[in-house]
Amino acid sequence: MNKKQAQERIEELRNLVEHHAKKYYDEDNPEISDFEYDMLMVELRNLEKEFPEFKSDNSLTQKVGGHAKEGFIKVTHEVPLQSLQDVFSMQEVIDYVEKIEEKAEENSIKNRTYVVETKIDGLSASLEYKNGKFIKGATRGNGLVGEDVTQNLKTIKTIPMELTEKIDITVRGEVFISKRDFERMNQEREENEEELFANARNAAAGSLRQLDDKITAKRPLDIYIFNVQKIEKKEFNSHFEELQYMEKLGFNVNPVRICCNNIKEIEEAIRKIGDEREKLTFGIDGAVVKVDDLKFREILGTTAKTPRWAVAYKYPPEKKETILKDIICQVGRTGVITPMAILEPVKVDGSTISKTTLHNEDFIKQKELKIGDTVVIQKAGDVIPEIVEVDKNKRTGNEKDFEMPNKCPVCGAEAVREEGEAAIRCTGIECPAKLFRNLVHFVSRDAMNIDGLGENIISQLLERKLIENIADIYTLKFEEIASLKKNGKKFAQNLIDSINKSKKNDLYRLITALGIRHVGSKAAKILARKYRNIDNLMCATAEELSMINDIGPIVANSIREFFLQEQTIDLIQKLKNAGVNTESIEEINQDNRLEGKTFVLTGGLEKYTREEAFNIIEKLGGKTSTSVSKKTDYVLAGENAGSKLEKAQKLGVKIISEIEFEKMVK
Repeated sequence: MNKKQAQERIEELRNLVEHHAKKYYDEDNPEISDFEYDMLMVELRNLEKEFPEFKSDNSLTQKVGGHAKEGFIKVTHEVPLQSLQDVFSMQEVIDYVEKIEEKAEENSIKNRTYVVETKIDGLSASLEYKNGKFIKGATRGNGLVGEDVTQNLKTIKTIPMELTEKIDITVRGEVFISKRDFERMNQEREENEEELFANARNAAAGSLRQLDDKITAKRPLDIYIFNVQKIEKKEFNSHFEELQYMEKLGFNVNPVRICCNNIKEIEEAIRKIGDEREKLTFGIDGAVVKVDDLKFREILGTTAKTPRWAVAYKYPPEKKETILKDIICQVGRTGVITPMAILEPVKVDGSTISKTTLHNEDFIKQKELKIGDTVVIQKAGDVIPEIVEVDKNKRTGNEKDFEMPNKCPVCGAEAVREEGEAAIRCTGIECPAKLFRNLVHFVSRDAMNIDGLGENIISQLLERKLIENIADIYTLKFEEIASLKKNGKKFAQNLIDSINKSKKNDLYRLITALGIRHVGSKAAKILARKYRNIDNLMCATAEELSMINDIGPIVANSIREFFLQEQTIDLIQKLKNAGVNTESIEEINQDNRLEGKTFVLTGGLEKYTREEAFNIIEKLGGKTSTSVSKKTDYVLAGENAGSKLEKAQKLGVKIISEIEFEKMVK
């Protein structure tokens, strides 16, 4: 590689590691595995060493990768929270220890012991105590400046608020989530069809860096302390002594720490931690070798980024082969049908893997997966297990192709994949897999607005089998509702009244409540005004629907397919039988004076709520929007109008007051 090529590659690598460091440290949302990131850093470090003329203080090889997050108060660390030099082979560990031994010989150091500890996969933080009381906590950030996360750290039960001695001390630890808690969190998120956490480290980091400490309190965070940063009126000779003292103070100290006297013992300790890794309750991504003698540490010193008295050995990602026995489909709460790989159980990085998500139809095609294939599974650094590749050389010819179903495996309704989407969805409104979500939406404020029927009550009703479909809401008995709460008679009467009141709702609320894909309350109002009753809407063709302003072909097809479903027809009939109104009660308005005009509202109005103003505009044939553009005709500006008003002025959009608006609509 010549100098020009080296310079270009160094710049490319710096941009890459900057990007991935931002995703990892600042956004807690990595795009690549730790191992892939480490390999980029190794290549960059080696090139900078080979071509020192291109070395830069701004390179991430010379500094820590994180930044303080907006919204937190910045904290300057009195003692920098440095990162560690990583090595990836046992030979590199041996080379490092030999250099330390040479330095010890030169400086006549008698204590040449080392401490090998687990490198916990979490987020580094400092804890400061005054007179034995916890006063401040901060993230590492860039090593020099971090974020004040004191309130969030107070939610972690293993952090003592008061020590056993009245002492001034600052310690450093690693905030993490245990393997079991991480799996439980992701299982709950999978059930709720929320995006899964990529790994325990990022789940912990994201949880600690929440601006709302109530969210942090709900996350199962833990911490292990591994270093004394600063201490007043007390001295130690060794790091191991510090660890023992911190335990006496009440800290939750890193439990894996092995004293070693030579290279051979260090190698054995690293291998032992690697062998026992799967038995640990917390995730690790390496083993740290530390010089034990604190005075010798001072002699060794530090670089701008790392201490010279420690090195981190990173374990390679573990891959295992297994058999893809079957592919089954699961239906989530929103109706998304997800293919799952059923695997011959295999132990990977401490967990027994017997199944893993295949995400969607495109993933299966991309990997060219067949049932019966020999596949490679990877779970590096507690990343969600995933099929990395297929060993096509081991195919026997007995493997079977997999096709995504065109019917829901739970309820048998049609399963559709809409244009531009990767997911296939069940269209059945009475599908048991979707029932909870459908019920929550049906009773919500913008839909049927049944006050008192929240998620907790719905869960209880489902658990007790008091409701098995949406229409069962209207057959609930007073005694059944009262049994859900202690002294629940008043609650039951209020809920019964709210349910009965919802029967008289306008048609648009029912259309909204049905949860037709792409149809929100705005489209529901348009449909209610156009068709006047549910039967007319059910008979409308896709072609007819697509001709309506603001509907279009995609929404039209979604509406048509929804009303062709047997489950939909069955539910509508049940709702009619229960006395639910299925007609528009809004008076037909022949006044379309605002037809073709688009309004945007900003600021507070005196005489109208925002919803009332929207309704007036829409009744008179106008349209409403939430953003200002060149297509906007009027911006109705009230008190404390903000950026929308400024944008309207820049674009030359007509701005009207509430008085002018009243003149237009009266």
